[in-house]
Amino acid sequence: MPMRGNQSQDKARDFRGSIGKLFRYMGRYKIGMAFVIIFAVVSTVFNVYGPRLLGDATTELANGFMAKVTGTGGIDFGAIGTILVTLLVLYVASSIFSFLQGWIMSGISQKISYSLRKDISEKINRMPMAYFDSEQTGDVLSRITNDVDTLGQSLNQSLRQLITSIATMVGVIIMMLTLSPLMTLITVIILPVSLICVMIIIRFSQKHFKAQQHYLGQIDGQIEESFSGQNIIKAFNREGKVMEEFEDTNEKLYQSAWKSQFLSGLMQPIMNLISNAGYVAVVIVGGILTAAGTIQVGYIVSFTQYVQRFTQPMTQLAQVSNMFQSMAAAAERIFEFLEEDEEVQSVENPVQLESAAGDVEFDHVSFGYHEDRVIIHDFTSEAKPGQTVAIVGPTGAGKTTMVKLLMRFYDVNSGAIRVDGHDLRDFNRRDLRQNIGMVLQDTWLFNGTIMENIRYGRPEATDEEVIAAAKTARAHSFIQTLPGGYQMEINEEANNISQGQKQLLTIARAILADRPILILDEATSSVDTRTELLIQEAMNRLMEGRTSFVIAHRLSTIRDADVILVMRDGDIVEQGRHEELLQKNGFYAELYNAQFEG
Repeated sequence: MPMRGNQSQDKARDFRGSIGKLFRYMGRYKIGMAFVIIFAVVSTVFNVYGPRLLGDATTELANGFMAKVTGTGGIDFGAIGTILVTLLVLYVASSIFSFLQGWIMSGISQKISYSLRKDISEKINRMPMAYFDSEQTGDVLSRITNDVDTLGQSLNQSLRQLITSIATMVGVIIMMLTLSPLMTLITVIILPVSLICVMIIIRFSQKHFKAQQHYLGQIDGQIEESFSGQNIIKAFNREGKVMEEFEDTNEKLYQSAWKSQFLSGLMQPIMNLISNAGYVAVVIVGGILTAAGTIQVGYIVSFTQYVQRFTQPMTQLAQVSNMFQSMAAAAERIFEFLEEDEEVQSVENPVQLESAAGDVEFDHVSFGYHEDRVIIHDFTSEAKPGQTVAIVGPTGAGKTTMVKLLMRFYDVNSGAIRVDGHDLRDFNRRDLRQNIGMVLQDTWLFNGTIMENIRYGRPEATDEEVIAAAKTARAHSFIQTLPGGYQMEINEEANNISQGQKQLLTIARAILADRPILILDEATSSVDTRTELLIQEAMNRLMEGRTSFVIAHRLSTIRDADVILVMRDGDIVEQGRHEELLQKNGFYAELYNAQFEG
């Protein structure tokens, strides 16, 4: 499995292109985004104007106090109350618009996550088998879970903060200029100083953050491997080595984590120091200007608040920058998958067979998973309706590859495979596979009841038909002994039943599907000899009247096959019935005798 936590944290290779694709994908929500921007700007404007009113109230209070001291008047509490009520209304309105903005943006981000998961899920069903054979399963899962979650969360937070921060900075500068251009200049000088400090901190901390993510991924992988492979670790007494590797990685993670957290933690104190220096400068200059009668005393209060609000967005923009990097990397991986080549799902004027007769012909088939490496050279054979064809040979001979070609998981490089005289490439893949049943060596059961797992091949089947299929597969007796019987839940890893029982259930599933062509790829490899005999008896009845292709390493299971195809290095080197091939004393006899000697 790929190491989780390390997938969407790296920088995007094409930041601009990835963000561009994401924004184009968001185009369907442009009306909602327009309201988000409008509400964010309105909320910010109301919020930014608040300190100006607070300054007016302070000035009114100071002037009234001075008039009272000098005996020329008094404090106008009515005017102050009007200003404060107006201020309260502005802040309430700002909060309402901020709430509406957050509500709409949260909905948009979750809808985008929902749409991306849906698109990825649908894309998976259109992907060729070659993709899954070449890619790690965990990497695809990470795109659906980690990357989509990262994108959704970053999108929700980063866009809101970006809009609010920019609007706040612009609004604050405008308001400060209306109060005092000189003090605004002093405040703006803080900006490059702050940016330089932030850039220095980011430069030193970034390498430690990258190292932290790297070792976090490593430690995730080590824990996962240790957990899933405990029996092997204990069997070979490797606990000490595993702990040694874990402690080494854990130490490196600790060192990189505390350095990155310490350096990033310096940002806020330094920003506070610079902000406080700005406050001091503003108060000194403001005092001089007030004494000179250039500005009112209340505007010093307003200005100190504006200084604080001016530096806050800079910190937020630094955080937004990190979130945008994370979001772009996640978007890049998601769209990279969505843009992968798909297999052709349908053809023009497809062949329609309600139920194939089962005549299968391999006509000079040549195939390789890579164009420069051909593994099936010139495969020619024919299976008549109702025949049982066994395919045997050493590992790597091409047996399973022939099955994949028949299922049209891959298309041949040259030659043709025909069913009832029709080239497989003239079928829609779905229609073709509707005529083929399959039992693989690697059993696959999903999280659900035993009844649901058997019914997977024919969802409309009744309970009685499911039970009949289980009886034919010799699975009924062991199912009855399980707690809950057919309603017992198979857990996610299907480790609450044995490997042999899993195989019996997959065979029952194939029996229930009742397809005219049957593929059995090492169907009895995971069961004991006694269970194998029971299954073989059931399989013999199942194969009656069906064209069956049986891949087997245990040559004792295919003695009764109508035709045995012996493969080596991608070619058929011998074919015939069991007795005929033994009499030839060729490669098949060599395989058979090697398996049973002694």
